[in-house]
Amino acid sequence: MSGAGRIMGPGRAAGLAQRALAGWNGRMRASAADGTRRGTRWGRTALVVLPAAAAIASVGQAMAQGALAASFNVNGSPFTLTSNGVQGSGFGAILNTPSVEGSSGTVTTTTGMARVGFAQAGLAGLCGIVHQSIAGLPYSLLLTAGQAVTATPPSTVTTDINASDLYIEANTLNGATTTLQNAVLGLAADQVLVDGKQLTGYQPGGFGLGSDGGTGGSSVTLAGLNASAYDAEIAGSLTLPGLQIRVQAGTATSC
Repeated sequence: MSGAGRIMGPGRAAGLAQRALAGWNGRMRASAADGTRRGTRWGRTALVVLPAAAAIASVGQAMAQGALAASFNVNGSPFTLTSNGVQGSGFGAILNTPSVEGSSGTVTTTTGMARVGFAQAGLAGLCGIVHQSIAGLPYSLLLTAGQAVTATPPSTVTTDINASDLYIEANTLNGATTTLQNAVLGLAADQVLVDGKQLTGYQPGGFGLGSDGGTGGSSVTLAGLNASAYDAEIAGSLTLPGLQIRVQAGTATSC
């Protein structure tokens, strides 16, 4: 594969990104040094972006090599999480209105979302897509791990990513085929437990989905997970085989 579709390992991609940013930063600083005001000082911006790229590379390498607690959050904008399937135990879900910070810094609590938690979860591949505009141009950050995620989920789900204490805050979460076991639909939100803990943002007496078996004995199998999420948190650990993080020009719709 060539051009924009080429997939590189995280180490090589990070190295190329750092060299490109360093060259760009040098050119912008030289341009700014002539004293002519040209609007936004991109040289200063590059000084911030360069260490950020290095930080992303180091975190990505640590996540690819083993287990690392992690959290993904995009300021006031949903991002897409897809997988060929999820098999989870200790499953629970509630409805809430979390704090959402917009790009202007204004925080609102009027967006209804589902907070879904898994004490233990196995995922069949992972594709995360974040869309962002930089200097008026669209870019996509793509995070992939495990098996390739397909548009049509396979008939048999084989998980290759392991996570503990996984939480997703989403306004839509779909599964092509869903199987629930030992679950109570309509359980009071304050009675829903994931790994022995209540879900953040619950409202006493509000709607909940979980198990009445103490610490949460319900399980779920989702084939073809597709979520529009505002937050994904791994409070325990996450093992991502073959992790790749890359930036692609334009608005990507798949990994």
